[in-house]
Amino acid sequence: MTPKVSIIMGSTSDLPVMKEAAEILNEFHIPFEINALSAHRTPDEVEKFSKGAYDKGIRVIIAGAGMAAHLAGVISSMTPLPVIGVPIKASLDGLDALLAMVQMPPGIPVATVAINGARNAGILAVQILAVDNKELYEKLLAFKQDLKKKIVKANEELNLVKYEFRVTK
Repeated sequence: MTPKVSIIMGSTSDLPVMKEAAEILNEFHIPFEINALSAHRTPDEVEKFSKGAYDKGIRVIIAGAGMAAHLAGVISSMTPLPVIGVPIKASLDGLDALLAMVQMPPGIPVATVAINGARNAGILAVQILAVDNKELYEKLLAFKQDLKKKIVKANEELNLVKYEFRVTK
């Protein structure tokens, strides 16, 4: 099986966040790989990965890092593949990582999700892959419909909660 998505994290301490992207890809049956690479500690390996990702079959890269979160930007600078950045809350409530990802120079985009938003990064990767994959597109439609059903059900349950001064429809 050839991976279509690569999940890269700055260190294995990011796994508790990044596993949510893996779980989404798994749910959609999308082959993926997951590795730790550091823009600062293993720059040669980051370059080798970035420049070889397309030929390896990778079509989307999800890169998560905290603190000096240059990983997603460095990868984006070395590949034309879409890179989704996941800022990890490691210091400054994750704002330092968020800014490092969204403040990229022209020509080096990083599509960035919320701090610790690896689940949305996985969903965005699925959406990118679904652009020319009808089966995956249909799975996404069903997924979105399920999200709607969960909210409808939650509201039905909320209607059962009684308060003396609560006004309901």
